[in-house]
Amino acid sequence: MTTTLQKAPQPAAPGPSLALMRNNVLARVVFIAVIGMGIMSFVRIVSGRDDLTTSGATGGAINSAIPIMLAGLGGLWSERAGVVNIGLEGQMILGTWFAADFAYKGHSAWMLIVGGLVGGMIGGVLHAIATVGFGVDQIISGVALNILAPGIAKYLSGVVFASAQGVKDGGGPTQSPKVQVLSTLDWHSAGDWFDKINAHHWFVISDIAGLLGGLVTSLNWLTIIALLLIPFTWFVLWRTSFGLRLRSVGENPTSAETLGVRVYTMKATAVIISGMLAGLGGAFLVEYTGIYRDGQTGGRGYIGLAAMIFGNWRPGGLLAGSGLFGYTDALQQQTQPATVHALLLLVAIILLLVAAWAAYRKAGKRAVIAAVAGGLVLLWYGTTDEIPAQFATYSPQILTLLVLAVASQRLRPPAADGLPWRRGQGA
Repeated sequence: MTTTLQKAPQPAAPGPSLALMRNNVLARVVFIAVIGMGIMSFVRIVSGRDDLTTSGATGGAINSAIPIMLAGLGGLWSERAGVVNIGLEGQMILGTWFAADFAYKGHSAWMLIVGGLVGGMIGGVLHAIATVGFGVDQIISGVALNILAPGIAKYLSGVVFASAQGVKDGGGPTQSPKVQVLSTLDWHSAGDWFDKINAHHWFVISDIAGLLGGLVTSLNWLTIIALLLIPFTWFVLWRTSFGLRLRSVGENPTSAETLGVRVYTMKATAVIISGMLAGLGGAFLVEYTGIYRDGQTGGRGYIGLAAMIFGNWRPGGLLAGSGLFGYTDALQQQTQPATVHALLLLVAIILLLVAAWAAYRKAGKRAVIAAVAGGLVLLWYGTTDEIPAQFATYSPQILTLLVLAVASQRLRPPAADGLPWRRGQGA
């Protein structure tokens, strides 16, 4: 009797290597950046507004985007662990006050960073105790923190900054005395070289030179630290076991608990880190202006939350959203309303591209809505020479709403984000 030996089934062919996947991601990022720069250059040439991509506009955009990015990064840490942090604005406010206080009393610009982290940490601890410890509704806790923080800062300013020495140095109940700030890194020779290229107004090349010129002339150590936090966050959350545990808590805390993950600890840790990052964003505002002022954050905590949502709870998308909102904010602050008017052409082009992509994906309803909206914005641009100054002032907030409306269809938050959870819930 003969037996037939069957061959063991061969394993399936391996999929794309991790390196190939990373290369594809990098290629997409480069492609999107090149297309975006091309569109921006086209808008500059058609509108005749050469100040759209100067190094001054780029530098202002970086300084406006950093606090938004840090607030959004704080929201990302918290929401990846399943805790909604509406209190980013309040944590930024605490960060601004403590940053000014530490820098003023410590006579050191580096103490400004420490103070921002401490102020944000206090806000993070309060939010963590309320939501993780006592199970308070996360939205209510965040709103309460946003209401409480300005009052705390104003009271402390009246006690600390309005003292005799504070008044002598320019302090008061609504602002701090002047504080030491970090010096900008001296790369002005490179900035001058990029400015010369930008002055030629060449297609794309001059715009890239303006971008690089604004970058090298706006850098200080706090800016560098803030930018490095983007790849650091990506690495920790997506490439370490700690990050895997934290994200599992945000996706399915009950399953994470059965696997031995300390859910409460991970949630509380993420919320406290979230507050520290938002506080660091507040410290950046003090560092940029050299002083603490009442109402200094100007809603940037909320815009940071919107940038995080626009970025689909990913560091790279958050960086892009922060840059977009920061650029719009800087443009309306540093240029004329006619320059902001040129952004209407940019918005129209983006909407029409969205319509074309939706039509290609056979999403007919979305394509029609985007095409109609793009046509109306293009008509607005073609029939006017500038937009009202009041509209230009609120262009960052308006752009935030438009971007979220367009991007809402592709968003995928953590599955357990914002859902209450108590130990043993799945038993």
